[in-house]
Amino acid sequence: MIPEIGHFALILALCLALCQGILPLVGAHRDDAAMMSIARSAAAGQFLFVSISFGCLIWAFIHDDFSVLYVANHSQLSLPGIYKVSATWSAHEGSLLMWIFILAAWTMAVARFSSDLPMKLLARVIGVLGLLSVGFLLFALLTSNPFERLVPAAIDGADLNPLLQDPGLAIHPPLLYVGYVGFSVAFAFAIAAMISGELDRQWARWTRPWTIVAWLFLTMGIALGSWWAYYELGWGGWWFWDAVENASFMPWLVGTALIHSLAVTERRGLFKSWTLLLAISVFSLSLLGTFLVRSGIIVSVHAFATDPTRGFFILAFLSIVILSALILYAWRAPGLDSEVGFRPLSRETFLLLNNVLLVVAATLVFLGTMAPLIADVAGAGKISVGAPWFVIAFSVPMIPLIYLIGLGMHMAWRTQNAAPIVKLMRVPLIFALVLGVVVPLLFYGRVGLLLVVGTVGAFWIMASSVIQPLRSWRRERGATRITRSALGMSVAHFGVGVFTLGVTIVSAFSIETDNLLQPGGTLAAGRYEFIMRELTDVQGPNYIAKEAVVDVRHDGEFVAELRPQKRQYQNENWMTEAGIEVGWNRDLIISMGEQVGSDVWSVRVQYRPLVRFIWLGALIMAFGGLLAVSDRRYRETADAEPTS
Repeated sequence: MIPEIGHFALILALCLALCQGILPLVGAHRDDAAMMSIARSAAAGQFLFVSISFGCLIWAFIHDDFSVLYVANHSQLSLPGIYKVSATWSAHEGSLLMWIFILAAWTMAVARFSSDLPMKLLARVIGVLGLLSVGFLLFALLTSNPFERLVPAAIDGADLNPLLQDPGLAIHPPLLYVGYVGFSVAFAFAIAAMISGELDRQWARWTRPWTIVAWLFLTMGIALGSWWAYYELGWGGWWFWDAVENASFMPWLVGTALIHSLAVTERRGLFKSWTLLLAISVFSLSLLGTFLVRSGIIVSVHAFATDPTRGFFILAFLSIVILSALILYAWRAPGLDSEVGFRPLSRETFLLLNNVLLVVAATLVFLGTMAPLIADVAGAGKISVGAPWFVIAFSVPMIPLIYLIGLGMHMAWRTQNAAPIVKLMRVPLIFALVLGVVVPLLFYGRVGLLLVVGTVGAFWIMASSVIQPLRSWRRERGATRITRSALGMSVAHFGVGVFTLGVTIVSAFSIETDNLLQPGGTLAAGRYEFIMRELTDVQGPNYIAKEAVVDVRHDGEFVAELRPQKRQYQNENWMTEAGIEVGWNRDLIISMGEQVGSDVWSVRVQYRPLVRFIWLGALIMAFGGLLAVSDRRYRETADAEPTS
């Protein structure tokens, strides 16, 4: 009866979500304290029943309950325990339930940690989150029931997709979803502010920490997904510009713009209507990602569903949410203009440029992602927009943004005199110019225009990011004690520099070679040689594999032994497990393709310099967000003034 309990708990959660979504909003409109007070209790009850439902589905996987159709389709008796748990969210029904669980958890967190909010605002925020929960719960119950029974029960399951039998994929979706769904809080704050017509600096201060937390989780989720694709798919790349990858990247770009726009609204009371539009856009893009993954209109290793009914439901829900928000925005936005101004040379100007460039980048990614779908619907035939287009289009707004970041973080509010900023940034500029040319020339043997633009930009951001922390630490004259928010900003921007350096170097100096290899054979990638010693058979818990034993040598000296595998799972699916030698300044990769003769295999060997800097930079960015959100002003009373 455990699956039935899970299903019934989901129905009860829907009932509570309806109460949560309607009664507090009505109470706020009528100024009825009793109705508004229902918000917290309803949110807690909904979280409880969704948790029970999610727990029941996990129980069904752990105990191999193949009378549940979803379990039978995505698990197997011999599947390792960790993957039985992660199989819970490996496909459409379970991942949707996890989305609902995370949305309920975010709502519970808002109810628990927002005691200093005015009662009306809190009631409206929780009410909006409740209405969002209603939509997703209806989606699950009407089209995507994870507890549907299979009669008669299967003796064994169909197994989990081998691509997903990996620790990275056990962690990646929850992190990504916490970020995706977390932007619903910023959306709810925006809707609540527009309903009341009250949008001030305090509203921005309440909204900003929730937005930063969502952003840092999305940052980690995207980075982990990139890392998984790098080592698991055997292709050695870190970003494919796949439609579903882009679906997570677009909210990240707009979310980054929102964080910076909220900083201006919090500090100066400016950009109010723009901040609201970004809050609507970032969650709308999260919903768009849900539509792309679950509609079946795209083919991707990341896509879940191919049922048009589900696609129609989520498209209708997406349309209702976005249109309602935009109608409300059109009503309220004209009255939010501020007469407070700022000079062209000021922090406000640079943050505005930051916003514009990030939104342009997100728009270009959106156009490239949706162009094949639009062309197909319009009857223009099949078109393909590949990585080369995305790289060129994305670089156009990103290159100026890289250089603006290093300067903008040191600008004064309202107005900035040119002489002090020139004096302050002179040393970082010289440092960046020297290292930007010397590093690629000294370590990799060549330079080029775009290469130098990238390396100089990377070192420029890193050098400019340490100025404020160093001045505060050394207690220089004119330097104020740095707040955690400002320190977090510096750390996150330093991470952008590390990321940029990794992307630039790996893009310019990677080496990739495809050829046939057999025991005793050698394949070269630059100054590295890959020598296959032998082939062995390996028996895994639910697969068999052919494993190659490969020695790697650099200029004749032994470097490492790699053991790439070609696995065949019990469901007859084949998977490539790359052999990777990890170094702080480079990765060496060998992956096996198809067998083309007796002990003869097609293989790919790769040299990827500084590729780890890409994920290191992302982790530093996320850590910067964590520092920023821990600033004490976010834990002070609502009357406190912002300090940075």
